[in-house]
Amino acid sequence: MEAFLISTGVVALAEIGDKTQLLAFLLAARFKKPLPIILGILVATLLNHGMAGALGAWLTSLVSPQLMRWILGASFLAMAAWTLVPDTIDESEAKTANQVGVFSATVVTFFLAEMGDKTQLATIALAAHYATPVVVIAGTTLGMMLADVPAVFVGNRFAAKIPMKLVRSIAAAVFALLGALTLLGVGQS
Repeated sequence: MEAFLISTGVVALAEIGDKTQLLAFLLAARFKKPLPIILGILVATLLNHGMAGALGAWLTSLVSPQLMRWILGASFLAMAAWTLVPDTIDESEAKTANQVGVFSATVVTFFLAEMGDKTQLATIALAAHYATPVVVIAGTTLGMMLADVPAVFVGNRFAAKIPMKLVRSIAAAVFALLGALTLLGVGQS
């Protein structure tokens, strides 16, 4: 249960103001079709985070637990620093929708936007840390949906009212705490 809750919370916080949330705002404002956008986000996230979770699980089979602890601790600390940097989105990432439809465009653009993104790397690290990739993928997917579904419904009106710096700071603090606890070996047997 801890893996699920931590994965959900970390990704939900990290996703606020993230490039893919900005993409959700943009797609919603442009197409005003929330259902295909939400379903596209879900499919893209399951595919992307599924691969990330599998990679995290695979990495644990290659690296000793002691080395993995240091790699994960450093990764969480790096994600803490990265989370403090605001994301931007290029309008061209949403132009594909004009040619292939809203659902397909959402799947493709979200999947590609998530490649190498904070939340994908967090999924890899969390899956390696907890060694329960399915639980982590379920949690990170829920976290993405918790952050992005409201973005689809409220568009840019609500985005301006969210204290992004505060949210980024909280997410960075969570990543830093996870990094410190991992480096200290807390929770390992």
